[in-house]
This record gives sequence, structure tokens and C-alpha cells, in this order.
Amino acid sequence: MPAFATAPALIMVGFLMMSSVQKINWNEPAEAIAAFLILLIMPLTYSIAEALAIGFIIYPLIKVFQGLAYQVNKTVYFLAAISVFHFVLKSNVLV
Repeated sequence: MPAFATAPALIMVGFLMMSSVQKINWNEPAEAIAAFLILLIMPLTYSIAEALAIGFIIYPLIKVFQGLAYQVNKTVYFLAAISVFHFVLKSNVLV
């Protein structure tokens, strides 16, 4: 498929993603920093999955450092652990 055929779809996806940015609670440090890093890492790595993985790692870490670890769902901790494991395997540290 030629690139000019996919460009309009990608522009619409980007537009729809950016319309959700206004719903982020920018006054909450954990949400704001995690969201900002996701938005920053996505175009730098060309990967939505890697950006989300960073967000899954950063959000609970910030909550733990704030002393608000009890506010984070256990599923988020599980996703953070999987994300860390993914990056460890990707970096070939265990090999």
C-alpha cells in the first residue's frame, strides 16, 4: 500500500488522540508526567506500544514516591512489571 494512501488515516488517528489530551488532569503530577512522557516517546520511538509501556512504568513509580501507592490498581502494577520485563528482554541484559 503506498504511503499517500495511509497518510489521511494516520492524520485522523493523530487528531482523535490529541482531542483526548484536554481530558488529562494536568494538576496531578503522576498523570501529567506519565501522559507527557507517553506523548513525547511515541513519535521518538515510532511505537505506541513502547510509549504506553513507559507510561505503565512511570505512573505507579510516581504514585509510590508520592506515598499514594494504595491508589494504584493492582492491574497497573502487573502491567508495569510486564513492561519492565519487556524492556529487559529487549535490551538482552539476561543473555
